Amino acid sequence: MSVVVLGLSHRSAPIALLEAVALDPTGAAALAIAVRRGENVNETLVLATCNRVEVYADVVTFHGAVAEIGDALAAASGVPLAELRDHLYVHYEDRAVAHVFSVASGLESMAVGEGQILGQLRMALRSAQKRGQAGGALSALFQQALRVGKRAHSETGIDRVSVSLVEAGLRRAVDLLGPLADTRVLVVGAGSMSSLAATTISRLGSAELVIINRTLAKAEHLALTTGGRALPLSDLEVALRQADLVISCSGALGHVITAQNLVRAADLRTSGPRMFMDLGLPRNVAPDVADLPGEYVVGLAELDEILATDSKYTPHVKAVGDLVVAEVAGYLMSRRAQEVAPTVALLRSRAADVVSAELNRLNQRLPDDLSEDARGEIRLAVHRVVEKLLHTPTVRAKALVAGGEGGDYARALRELFDLDPHEVAIVSAPPKMGGLA
Repeated sequence: MSVVVLGLSHRSAPIALLEAVALDPTGAAALAIAVRRGENVNETLVLATCNRVEVYADVVTFHGAVAEIGDALAAASGVPLAELRDHLYVHYEDRAVAHVFSVASGLESMAVGEGQILGQLRMALRSAQKRGQAGGALSALFQQALRVGKRAHSETGIDRVSVSLVEAGLRRAVDLLGPLADTRVLVVGAGSMSSLAATTISRLGSAELVIINRTLAKAEHLALTTGGRALPLSDLEVALRQADLVISCSGALGHVITAQNLVRAADLRTSGPRMFMDLGLPRNVAPDVADLPGEYVVGLAELDEILATDSKYTPHVKAVGDLVVAEVAGYLMSRRAQEVAPTVALLRSRAADVVSAELNRLNQRLPDDLSEDARGEIRLAVHRVVEKLLHTPTVRAKALVAGGEGGDYARALRELFDLDPHEVAIVSAPPKMGGLA
């Protein structure tokens, strides 16, 4: 197994480029199909979220696979590879494992610590498995990544950091608009981040809370749990007229709120500034909104900068980082052990066959009147000789696994003892040696 990750995210690319590269489920599926056709790719999985597009692959050769994945990404996104190249990152083997564990733990998210990424990873894995693109290698890696992500949320305080993203935006809103209790709030969207925003508003209190979503039933459910009022998306402009603070995190790929929306709604807009907290990526609020008088837009990039300077969240991030480091070490150790174990098992199986054959041959030559005790001593002596000969290679294999050299040692054993790699692949555990009949 040789894992490669190639992609770009909010950490490596400007928001405008991320918006251009953003893929819907159909586009992500097409990219996965194109990558899997590559001669250097055994398995593949595409993770396309609002702030990242990443291709994970189990590959035959590193350079060949990276070239094939890069070409496929450029073709799928419609953005020339020359424009993407400076913003792409590539992780290989140990670093690839560390990256997917960090992603699952929320460390790589724009809203650090958000839990939505776990659902996105799970869906990406299921889609790849359903299409036959993710086999044993990537399935094992992502299943472990999901377990690591769950541990991060259950055993550390990383959840508090994602809540802080909304709270940081609300502090900015209070500075601009005044007390939250006097502010009319509109939340656009009903996903995880919108729900987090609505829940935080409900906890802190506001003059009014309105929730709009493309699917009215979801807006109604969120409104019921937060004490707000639900409206269909068709009433967006009506709701904009009355809102002082608009928090938007819709999954739409295009802009949900534009300057044109606001101009049409301006006739019933009361005086005073209005702030847009844009938690969407791609951005929900068009850039030209900020050019209108009295309209202020605060996006994820600005909020991320605020949190980056707030030291009280550092311990939570460090705790998850330490957890990821330990999990990566454990996973790599387990994977290296799996590389060696089948070879050692086959070696012991081959030795058991030799012992059985030799004892059967010897049994035919021994005197008929030889006692059972004497026969037992002969069997025991033969077994002891073989066990002592295999003891050192077995112990040495375990030691080399710990040092990361297990794969080379396994290959040497296969060459020295003429072990068929195909037989090695199907061996899972050494059989018990049979005795003299």
